[in-house]
Amino acid sequence: MALAHPCPMDIDLGSEDSRKALAKMVIKLFQLWELPTADQLDLLGLSPNSRAMLGKYARGEALPGNRDIMDRVGWLLAIHKALRLLYPYDEAVRRTWVTRRNTAFDNLTPLMVMKEQGLLGLARVARYLDYYRGR
Repeated sequence: MALAHPCPMDIDLGSEDSRKALAKMVIKLFQLWELPTADQLDLLGLSPNSRAMLGKYARGEALPGNRDIMDRVGWLLAIHKALRLLYPYDEAVRRTWVTRRNTAFDNLTPLMVMKEQGLLGLARVARYLDYYRGR
């Protein structure tokens, strides 16, 4: 499953249309990774009481324009992009990489790191992939 990526230059986070497109992209990413609802909420920094928001985002409602959620979505999409570049012909790896244990993260899964460390964990995983890509 490929996700459409708008050119970063075209994204105006103040624009509701851009935030709608980002919402659909991140929901598609969660589907690709086959993440349970609780994990999706954690990655977006939303409370367990916000379950209904995921359905709204899937149906095209715009993400809120606050900095925290925009940063989280940005890191998630960066992770996806790095995985596409690292494993262009292996969808199974791209789909399961976040749930596989990794020695770079003390044998935790990248998903565990992202959930436990929040925004910093998302950045850590994305930066690791950028580093790995550059070797």
